[in-house]
Amino acid sequence: QRPLALSSGSLPRSLAGAVARWREEGRVAVWLRVPILRSGFAAVGAGQAWAKAFGQVNKQISVCELMAAIFFFPVPLTLSRSGTHPKNTLSSAVLDETTGKVLVVQDRNKTVNAWKFPGGLSNPGEDIGDTAVREVFEETGIKSEFKSILSIRQQHKHPGAFGKSDMYIICRLEPSSFNITFCQQECLRCEWMDLDELARTKDATPITSNVAKLLLYGYREGFDKIDITMREFPAVYTGLFYKLYHRELPEAYRNMT
Repeated sequence: QRPLALSSGSLPRSLAGAVARWREEGRVAVWLRVPILRSGFAAVGAGQAWAKAFGQVNKQISVCELMAAIFFFPVPLTLSRSGTHPKNTLSSAVLDETTGKVLVVQDRNKTVNAWKFPGGLSNPGEDIGDTAVREVFEETGIKSEFKSILSIRQQHKHPGAFGKSDMYIICRLEPSSFNITFCQQECLRCEWMDLDELARTKDATPITSNVAKLLLYGYREGFDKIDITMREFPAVYTGLFYKLYHRELPEAYRNMT
């Protein structure tokens, strides 16, 4: 987006026009960046009606800029508060092994409605498996159990992460309910799709297609060939524990002394 005209008198008017345009374009949220040398304009904007009309404003402060998010969404989106990288971002392949179908969604607020796995951001102090189960339930209404990590995507200088590095974790879950009641605000569509179909369709995101092929291999040949499982160990600090994720070890190696 082009910079808004910044002056104490013109900012409210320019911002109001921009907000109206962004709403017409169907945007979910926008970030406002204010250079630190112009930080006084943040107070001008924060006192205007637009800030109150569009819900919560999430502020992040760095040495060079102020950032605020305006939401065009009934429920505020979850945003990272990290100064160096986003919180864990996860998606989950919920596979019904009795039918060979996997749970997929289409985001309501994407310009291209490609099939993908449901997921979202972790809460502070939340384990990977707990995030996966919670996000699937909130997005689709499906209850499930964490089984493993399937893969991890890493990328750097990602525009969506404000130029920071980004880690994206894909999990495998087993469903314990099957009646979909998906979130109308987040999802355009949600359904159980044949895993073989998902692995072949061109109407899926690239990462979804690749993970679907990995999952199909595990479904046919055994999940032990693809699963990264978890074991919990006591930490060096009394009363604390950590979780270690790795391929499953044979019992003889697990119990070595």
